[in-house]
Amino acid sequence: MFKEFDLSNLENSKELLEKFLDENRKKVDELLKIENKTYKNFVLPFQEIGESINDFLTPIFHIDSVKNSEITTKVYEECIPVISKYETEISQNENIYSALVDIQSKEKSTLNNIQNKVLENEIRDFKLSGCHLENNKKKRLEEINLRLSEISHKFSQNLLNATKSFEMIIDNFEDVKEIPASDLELAKFEEEGITKYKFTLQMPSYLAYITYGTSREKREEIYKAYCTRAPENGKIIEELLALKDEKVKILGFENYAQYSLATKMASKEEDVVSFLEELGSKAKNRAKEELEEIKALALKDGISDFKSSDMSYYSEKLKKAQYDLDEEYYRPYFEQQSVLNGFFDFLHQMFNIKFTKANTPAWDEKVKVYDLSEDGKIVARIYIDLEARKEKRGGAWMNNWHTYHRNSKGEIKLPTAYIVGNFPQSTEETPSLLRHSDVVTLFHEMGHALHHLLSKIEEPFVSGISGVAWDTVEFPSQFLEYFSYDKDVLKLFAKHYQTGEVLDDAAIDRIIKAKNFQSSLATVRQVEFALFDFKLHQKLYKTEEEIQNLLDSVREKFSAMIPPRYNKFQNGFSHIFSGGYSAGYYSYKWAEVLSADAFYMFIDSGNIFNKELGIKYRDTILSQGGSYDMDKLFFNFAQREPSVDSLLKIDGIIS
Repeated sequence: MFKEFDLSNLENSKELLEKFLDENRKKVDELLKIENKTYKNFVLPFQEIGESINDFLTPIFHIDSVKNSEITTKVYEECIPVISKYETEISQNENIYSALVDIQSKEKSTLNNIQNKVLENEIRDFKLSGCHLENNKKKRLEEINLRLSEISHKFSQNLLNATKSFEMIIDNFEDVKEIPASDLELAKFEEEGITKYKFTLQMPSYLAYITYGTSREKREEIYKAYCTRAPENGKIIEELLALKDEKVKILGFENYAQYSLATKMASKEEDVVSFLEELGSKAKNRAKEELEEIKALALKDGISDFKSSDMSYYSEKLKKAQYDLDEEYYRPYFEQQSVLNGFFDFLHQMFNIKFTKANTPAWDEKVKVYDLSEDGKIVARIYIDLEARKEKRGGAWMNNWHTYHRNSKGEIKLPTAYIVGNFPQSTEETPSLLRHSDVVTLFHEMGHALHHLLSKIEEPFVSGISGVAWDTVEFPSQFLEYFSYDKDVLKLFAKHYQTGEVLDDAAIDRIIKAKNFQSSLATVRQVEFALFDFKLHQKLYKTEEEIQNLLDSVREKFSAMIPPRYNKFQNGFSHIFSGGYSAGYYSYKWAEVLSADAFYMFIDSGNIFNKELGIKYRDTILSQGGSYDMDKLFFNFAQREPSVDSLLKIDGIIS
């Protein structure tokens, strides 16, 4: 039923991939020889070929980000040119393009909406890949695509190497005395009979010091190390931008932002910029007030020259003072397995899906694998890898492996996905105890996963997250995230790992009240990232200096706190330089409008566990994948257009 995760032959991946792609080339040639091409005899098997490549490649690329080593990097770098060449060949094959156009013109009236959506998307994507261009331009596009693949991976690898290479060793207990016991335990080591503490740029370790580290100098040291990582990425960014600009000009676009919007729900550049500027303007005054509150607290410690490296430390102190909210107090109540069990219970109550542990191999002993079932029938599989490891890329993400579809033999193929996090590690003495922010992240990534896994669309190119417009792909993840702040939901799993005691109402109220703590600062920060990204792709910025000047100008307009000159945030902005969000980072906020509005429907219904509404959401949004544009699906669910005010209300920016 499900393919097992198996990379026993990893070192031979390049040869296996070449052989596999050659077989696919032959299959495509056979399809092109068909005299009377139809949706059934041409488009269906063509989609299957695409799905088979995802099946083959995903584990190879995935292992490089979760168990990075010299071998995984070597294999990744060997496979990139092979797959890039194949994808360019296919996407620029005029015969496939002509066949799709021909089938569309002949069969449009007899095909259903979903089949027509597949054809529309495919024909659009062939045009976007330059299929209609003359050969010398196609050749140049092929070279550009290959180089972009190589250097965006290099960007990511530089960041990972820089993250791995930094260590801050502290032997004075005074400098670590405020750090929570569980974090301190992970940092502690003995050397020549002396107890010392090691902090790295891995997210749990970095956060532990920047948030609780007593020494101001050490906080600045680790902050500076973090935001000056991989300076060599500055030159990579110059090359990435130049290549992207050249690519889209060959394709007939004025700039990369315009090209990016061709596949998104937002249709005009000015719509994106004005949306972000409106959000930034509405949040900025309150953000400045929030910053002044932090500075006032720091002033009590005699700090008049408040710095960016002081922000997390004094924000945490202020949060504790205002809400008596100490993240550490909560961690014993958020033991990883307990959280998962309660989360699964919630998802069962909401969407009528059940999670059952599967006994199947994964890439690490701490990965948990579950089968999902609806009405007693297995429908999907998920791999959950939550704990930080040295060889794991930072952050959290969902990765889709198989997509729900019906193959040409009429068999239903079931979907699989991975969720990856960098949460506190478990040891033999202590289980993995999460922060509430980790719980929020888990809900977020599960939102993505369920969008993929609960699809009931039989065409693989528009099933699950395939074919979903990039600026709406965050809608289901952010929607689910809101439930991680609900009292009744939290009570399902917030249980002390030693005593079993459920977190009390007063403690939960503090989490809920603190949800919008510094929400305006968070909003202007996201606006800063998104406007920088979008404007960066509206014209060609040629040098590191020009790029920095753009970032400075965005900060000047919207940021409450201007970071130090040495802060090279852009060199670590992997979302846009190695993660597919180029001219698309705005989509987090764009999609949040949908998610906040959908969540308000549950609040307004008077029952957060409104199963009828939950099933409606599952059936009108999650199960539909990318088969229809999200604005249409949202309307089907809500019976109205979304409102930006729901987002501003939920963030406490307006009342």
